Amino acid sequence: MKPALEHLPKEQDHSFVVRDFDYNYYPTPWHYHPEYEIVLVTESTGKRFVGDNIADFQPGNLAFLGPNIPHYYRNDDKYLEEGATLRARSIVIHFSEASLGQDFLQLPEAARLNKLFERSLCGLDVLDTTNRKVSKKLHDIVGLSGLRRWICLVEILLDMAESKTLVPITKSPHIGYNEKESGRLCNVLDWIVTNFENDIRLSEAAKVAEMNENAFSRFFSLRTRKTFSGFVQELRLQKAAKLLVESELSVTEVCYACGYNNISNFNRQFLHHYQMNPLRYKRFFLEGKRPV
Repeated sequence: MKPALEHLPKEQDHSFVVRDFDYNYYPTPWHYHPEYEIVLVTESTGKRFVGDNIADFQPGNLAFLGPNIPHYYRNDDKYLEEGATLRARSIVIHFSEASLGQDFLQLPEAARLNKLFERSLCGLDVLDTTNRKVSKKLHDIVGLSGLRRWICLVEILLDMAESKTLVPITKSPHIGYNEKESGRLCNVLDWIVTNFENDIRLSEAAKVAEMNENAFSRFFSLRTRKTFSGFVQELRLQKAAKLLVESELSVTEVCYACGYNNISNFNRQFLHHYQMNPLRYKRFFLEGKRPV
């Protein structure tokens, strides 16, 4: 089976992705992505597939995967049973070399990081003392933002780069690339980013992807871990937050500039996402505070 391309969108004002996932069972299929991935299993058990390697996983399993390595975490059957109350949790970081900054890896001080990235093309299990050290920082990074989050990522990478307890997962690099799916998802994402300020619909996105609506809905949710409407909504709210603090537009003007056609709905969605209404959000920034 060909691996699917996965895309995790970055948060506003961040150059890489940090997620603390909590599921009934891990939903992502056999997949790959162009970003490096650090993944720590914090709850659940099952089988881990990385390239041609199959291994058990349990809480504390920590891996560093290079770009485009196909992989899949499948929970034990008991997690999939109807009525199961078990949880499947993990902390995941997706980043690219660009996340570290232009020319960062050209510095002589970055030599060990470059070597680590080369080794990651086979996937790396992170064991023993390094596992405990990195696991603690992964729990910490979930609560960080801005430059502190970026610094924590660099510290995590340095801990792994200096470690003697990293073990290759596969014997040789494995690359997963599904050209048709890659092009399809990239085309759709480009179209959404260009048009989200308008009244766009799933049916239109499905046409861009050259799929029927039901198939496209499943395709998009599996690849981004978000519904189409949820993905569009997040883009609109991110733009709204930016306009509120960087422009002189009123809340109503921001509402319509971001693709909403109903101020009540805009206020409700903004409150749900940011835990404060747009006017209060704007005042927090004007007073020199940062919403939490």
